[in-house]
Amino acid sequence: MADLKISVVIPYKQRLDNIRSVLGSLADQTMDADEFEVVVGAMEYSEEYVAACREFTGSLNLVSVLSDDEWNVAQARNLAIRQATGRVIMLLDADMVLPPQVLDTLYDGYFAGHRNVCVLGKALGYSCVVEHAPNGTELTMSGQDNSGVLAYGGHRALLDDLEQAGEVWADDRKVLESVPLPWSLVWTGLVALPAETVRRHDLMFDENFRGWGSEDQEWGYRVYATGTPLVLGDDVYGMHLPHDRDAATDQESYRANSRYFLTKWPTLDVEITRAYGWEDGNRLYPEVRDEVAAAVSGHGRTLGVVRGKAEGTDLLVVGAEIDSRTRVPAPDVSDLFDDADSLDVLPLLGLALPFGDGDLGECRVLPSVLGLGERHRDTVLAEAGRVSAGAVASPLETA
Repeated sequence: MADLKISVVIPYKQRLDNIRSVLGSLADQTMDADEFEVVVGAMEYSEEYVAACREFTGSLNLVSVLSDDEWNVAQARNLAIRQATGRVIMLLDADMVLPPQVLDTLYDGYFAGHRNVCVLGKALGYSCVVEHAPNGTELTMSGQDNSGVLAYGGHRALLDDLEQAGEVWADDRKVLESVPLPWSLVWTGLVALPAETVRRHDLMFDENFRGWGSEDQEWGYRVYATGTPLVLGDDVYGMHLPHDRDAATDQESYRANSRYFLTKWPTLDVEITRAYGWEDGNRLYPEVRDEVAAAVSGHGRTLGVVRGKAEGTDLLVVGAEIDSRTRVPAPDVSDLFDDADSLDVLPLLGLALPFGDGDLGECRVLPSVLGLGERHRDTVLAEAGRVSAGAVASPLETA
């Protein structure tokens, strides 16, 4: 274990049936068991989980780091990453079963030459589109309850069917190399990069994300910022397993996490993915970027949102022209506030805002918004209405 090729890092809590299948698929790998390790960040202590781990004694180098803290997927991953000793860190969710050759394919195809690259694995079952194996068996996994969970042998049979067909399903992220915001396609159910890159750039997960969603894209945003290439591993794939989930709770946490992401990185590229999702966000980004450039007076200027007190009211101004570097707003905007020296200025268009529902006492949308395309203009007005406790003052009302 002194010179391991891969550390498989898994965050875990209360997915006993799933983790048994995942560990079973790892025990079946063609890579020699002495060449990789499995490190689980387990946010619980249970005799059942420990017993499941014992089933793989002798077939896996398995390490569990246990914590009884409240579930936090970012913290669980970090617990495991800190104990990882392999040259490559492979992030794998506790509901992702792998075909036997994946670790060999991953290492030999992408990392044997010490390349600095982040490989995005493909995942069957992430979408809600019904997919089928060549034998006609339905493979859709997302959004289902746990009543139909197969034992590992059943999942292995489905993976074998795919292998025999000579091809794997299409992944929506096949556009990775052609999109302007590739980081938005990073989903950590199955992804790998050199451990040295993680350590050199401190690419740990942000534990301020809570519940479900966005922590993986934000991590991908930082990976991409290091200059590490993102590539889609066509031959690196797994199958997402069914499990219970509370869709309403997940959506609530996703909204909160999206706002935190935008608070941490208030940029147009993050904003547009928060407003439109990764597919439409990538498609619309060049158009929106050009519209912003056309709406300002010249180079070094952009549109932003400005928050401050105006006659004692918490006011947000949307569509303000600001200096791109200093974030100083134009004088006609500063004059709207009681104290121009205590303003909160963000370089955001207003398509998505890092504020809660009704957080602002008043919201004014400036005429620059009129120059936007109809879809983006309506999105800005709707978002302004969401964050404002009062009516939104809009130039459209008097246009």
